[in-house]
Amino acid sequence: MLTKTDIEKYFIAEKQESLVFLIVGIIAITLALIGLFASKNGIYKGAAIPLILIALIQITVGFTIYKRSDADRTRVVYAYDMAPNDLKSKELVRMQIVNKNFVIYRYVEIVFALVGIGLAIFFKPKLGIDDNWGSNKFWFGLGIALALQALIMLGADYFAEKRALKYTKLLQEFVNK
Repeated sequence: MLTKTDIEKYFIAEKQESLVFLIVGIIAITLALIGLFASKNGIYKGAAIPLILIALIQITVGFTIYKRSDADRTRVVYAYDMAPNDLKSKELVRMQIVNKNFVIYRYVEIVFALVGIGLAIFFKPKLGIDDNWGSNKFWFGLGIALALQALIMLGADYFAEKRALKYTKLLQEFVNK
């Protein structure tokens, strides 16, 4: 049975995770910029691309969710008491879309992780054969960073999706009673 406490917990956890996303994005951009400007190593230059691009997504998503979570929480708690039909017509529909999007995110993140791992394996240094592996450093760095960022996103979205599915199930039970 859905309670106001369940609603509060969902949106507070959503807000906390969005803050983590924001912090991870800022750290990734900082590391990328340090690597770009403080090192001439091709690994850091390659790593900077996915670090910055995915960090921009993390920062944007993190900030957006962080900013709107309190208003969403207030809106849904209000609807629970004053307009329960809104939970069915608006909130449940919104959460069903959110859950479908998590499936898309999962597949995109898995593809990014596999591409990153593939690049890292294909361009890994061949120790003892050639200590000067030139442009392979760039692609190796890009692969490692892409895989790392994709796996971080996959992990974070795993927990967010579990939380969203539980909340959606409670909403569904509430509107069907």
